[in-house]
Amino acid sequence: MEPSIGTRRGGSLSASRASRGSGRRLPRRLVQLYAGLALYGASAALMVRAGLGLDPWDVFHQGIAEHTGLSIGTVSIIVGALVLLLWWPMRERPGLGTVSNVFMVGLSMDATLWLLPHLDALALRVVLLVASVVLNGAATGLYISARFGPGPRDGLMTGLHKVTGRSIRLVRTGIEVAVLISGILLGGSAGVGTVLYALAIGPLAQFFLRVFALPGSPEAQPAPRVVARGGGRRRAILRR
Repeated sequence: MEPSIGTRRGGSLSASRASRGSGRRLPRRLVQLYAGLALYGASAALMVRAGLGLDPWDVFHQGIAEHTGLSIGTVSIIVGALVLLLWWPMRERPGLGTVSNVFMVGLSMDATLWLLPHLDALALRVVLLVASVVLNGAATGLYISARFGPGPRDGLMTGLHKVTGRSIRLVRTGIEVAVLISGILLGGSAGVGTVLYALAIGPLAQFFLRVFALPGSPEAQPAPRVVARGGGRRRAILRR
């Protein structure tokens, strides 16, 4: 059925308001995107300086760097670009955040490593490790909440999920186990930091996604909870 003129006008007004709202949020989204990517690279550099083990992808990057003489940030950029090429046959679509991720993280990582001295004291390295994992979670929440597209490695995960029909969890685990083992064989550094990252990054990212969520986005909506009233259990949606 053809919509009435009133419906058309209402739809146009809603679309116009949504467009204006998106335009007003664009500066904030861009700041979140590039601040998040810069902090992500910085957090990865802090893990390197802690010397207690890296996340799986950086174990792989470090292993390649050991054999090529390239900086770990440069290797991260090259690997990100190659992973992005794998999107083509899987029909994944990159966004501004995807392309920016390839370059920004590696550049920020190398710049932070250049500025940050080596540390010898174990206590300082442990503090640096914990700070790096928390900062990585915050950075993840920042750039994902900006909604400019996934990073190249996340796009590989979702693409393989679509192509193979396997669960996201299984695909992600398979990719990260593969790059971790390859990185270890190449001489990359795995250790307690690798385990801490694997256990903590999920809850941290989920928390910071709520913290940095854009107004009106699904992440910004309060979760429902169940409360008991009048001596019996009644389901009520309460806003926190």
